Amino acid sequence: MRPPYIPGVTPRPPEGAFDAVKASVHPGMDAGALAASAALAEGLRLYRDGYFWECHEVLEAVWMAARDGTPEKAAVQGVIQLANAALKARMGRPRAVRRLCGMAETLLAQAGGPGALPLGLPGAAFAADLARLRRDSAE
Repeated sequence: MRPPYIPGVTPRPPEGAFDAVKASVHPGMDAGALAASAALAEGLRLYRDGYFWECHEVLEAVWMAARDGTPEKAAVQGVIQLANAALKARMGRPRAVRRLCGMAETLLAQAGGPGALPLGLPGAAFAADLARLRRDSAE
């Protein structure tokens, strides 16, 4: 597999590289269908493997498919912001990391908090990542 995309450092994935997996979701899906989707599974795998830009690309489709005003939508948006924070950390942008961590934390709290995230999301792991990113980006 190619190295993770880091803007200005590594090559960007080809246009349409994630279209097939993103096609596993569509607007208005219920929580069960989102949880079982290939897009959610792939987005989480990309996150775990350190492919933060790619994670955002895939999870954006899941976020767009989630019903407005639901904990699922807030949770996925929170994970997207967490992936963005991790990418900014890799790029050496600590102020952006802190700002994005705040956004991610707020969204994940709206979704139920670390112990109660929907869609089977690993809340404790995300909370640990938030703490690490904040600690590593402290002034």
